[in-house]
Amino acid sequence: MNELVDDIFSSCKDDLEKAYSHQQNEYLVIRAGRANPHILDRVMVDYYGVPTPIVQMGTVSVSEGRILNINIWDVSQLKNVEKAISASDIGITPTNDGKIIRLVFPSPTEERRREIVKQVKKICEETKVAMRNVRRDALDMLKDLKKDGELSEDEFAGCEKEVQKLIDKYTALADKEATDKEAEVMTV
Repeated sequence: MNELVDDIFSSCKDDLEKAYSHQQNEYLVIRAGRANPHILDRVMVDYYGVPTPIVQMGTVSVSEGRILNINIWDVSQLKNVEKAISASDIGITPTNDGKIIRLVFPSPTEERRREIVKQVKKICEETKVAMRNVRRDALDMLKDLKKDGELSEDEFAGCEKEVQKLIDKYTALADKEATDKEAEVMTV
């Protein structure tokens, strides 16, 4: 195959990988009842006028299954970190003992678990839509090559099948990721 087709496949694979990575990152911040340090990834603290992630201000560790400890290096910033966590959308009230901030994750109710599963499915569907858009773009570029005489009808059909195989592979990965996350959420 020619270089242009290779570039299209390379670009297609990169875009699919990005969509799949995005799905995985979204699942990291979903609260499933267990303490997960990634839930704080999006919480920014006003650190001397600069929005700073908590992980750059101290250590975040899981002490027990449902307790997250945040040990801030600059103790004068404990109140700011506590305020930022309270203002965020994670839905957990921090406790500050003067040295360490603790987040205790309550066990989610059955109803809350079902809401989280809906969120997991929504993220998976958004990922699959992004993947279908990648397929559409790749096929459009291949059609342009066919129209310009760069690809024969048979070569185009073969390329179309290859693109579909790639899409099927990444869609299966996205579905498996969603199924695994659902199982994790529904486990009591």
